[in-house]
Amino acid sequence: MYKHLLIATDGSELAEKGVAHGLTLASGLGAAVTFVNVTEPFPIFAWGGAMVGYAAGDELAAYEEGARQYAKEMLGKCKASAEALGVSAKVLHVENGKPAEAILELSQNLGCDLIVMASHGRRGLGRLLLGSQTAEVLSYTEIPVLVVR
Repeated sequence: MYKHLLIATDGSELAEKGVAHGLTLASGLGAAVTFVNVTEPFPIFAWGGAMVGYAAGDELAAYEEGARQYAKEMLGKCKASAEALGVSAKVLHVENGKPAEAILELSQNLGCDLIVMASHGRRGLGRLLLGSQTAEVLSYTEIPVLVVR
């Protein structure tokens, strides 16, 4: 049925449920997985004042290094979990991207046939104000999406 799953994770507790569910499915199907973590661009608009160039430069470097380290550790745990189940897995960290766009692009470029991701289950005005990467993926994807709550 499914041969290559793209499992998106931000490392949150809810996303970990999505990872576990996706891995269980992949194991049962004999499918391969690619784990992806997307780091959003540094919020430069938050800086102001006389030291903006200096402060933002230092903060940008710290932000990017912290994001790389976090993704490496988190994705390493995902890969170890996959290996423990005998699931073939790759990991990808996309820097300075919009999560939904990166997930959609990767699923197409990698030839994935299922996207697995978590949703916080926000509804109504909360979803509009807070945004929803899951809702955006669901709106634009051409392949099935398994949403885990």
